[in-house]
Amino acid sequence: MKQKNILKVILAAIAIIGAGTIFFYSVSETTLASNDGKVEKVPTTYQVADSTDSALPKTAEGGEEKETAKEKVNYTLCLDDLNVEMPTDTDLTMEEAAETGAQYLKDIFGLDLDGAYVYMSYCSGTETFPRAFWSGDVLFEKEQTPESTRWYYLMDAVTGELFTISYSRQLDVNVSLAYDAALEKDYSVYAELAKKKAEECNLLDCPIDRVEYNCQGYGGNDPTIAMDVIGENGKIFNLDFSRYDQTFLGFISDTSRKITESAFESAVGEVESVEAQDIESNTVTWTTSMIK
Repeated sequence: MKQKNILKVILAAIAIIGAGTIFFYSVSETTLASNDGKVEKVPTTYQVADSTDSALPKTAEGGEEKETAKEKVNYTLCLDDLNVEMPTDTDLTMEEAAETGAQYLKDIFGLDLDGAYVYMSYCSGTETFPRAFWSGDVLFEKEQTPESTRWYYLMDAVTGELFTISYSRQLDVNVSLAYDAALEKDYSVYAELAKKKAEECNLLDCPIDRVEYNCQGYGGNDPTIAMDVIGENGKIFNLDFSRYDQTFLGFISDTSRKITESAFESAVGEVESVEAQDIESNTVTWTTSMIK
């Protein structure tokens, strides 16, 4: 088996196994690494709509309609100068993506971005996530450090559909990050929290069928637990919570899950094809040598 193909499988597997915790924090760390260099800072004041109908989760049936009035949100928008790719004509602009991200943060976390620093990055797709996307790293301090309190989102570069959104912080207390075996057997507290949040944001566009345990992990010094909320329509959203104080830390969407799983299956299929070719080649070589 070729080393290159082994690497593809490993990378794809990492993107899926324990996605609830691994994806949230590995993505944030990647963004930090890309922002070690200088950035072009563009002070901006945007008109941000309270509702982005094409991208935001729909209001639950019977719920209150979102206001359509616009409000001014002042934040500093920064494009990382290490970002080597630029959006195409069919992609959202950096400003449009940032506006959409600001609305997601308001609707899901109740966050007001007034005075925030928003660091945007564009990517046409990766080996384990082959879809063009915009990502935003949001802080209320100019300097980005691993210990900074931050919010992060990743959306489809064309439609603005939200793939993942997260919140991370540095706890001011020392808590155990060890795996809690008891939670795997009784996760009812987190199942209820996940169900409530999914209904509040109407993530699944349908009644919830069940909530299942996914995995445990940690981000920085904050221990986490991930729950799968499964709708009657088959959609699955992975929601993350702190095991320290049950704070909601974000989610991975059903679309994001399908993209990574498809990439994994594709990588595995490629490896199996290469293995079959290698076996056939080795068989021919062995047979030829026997005849000689």
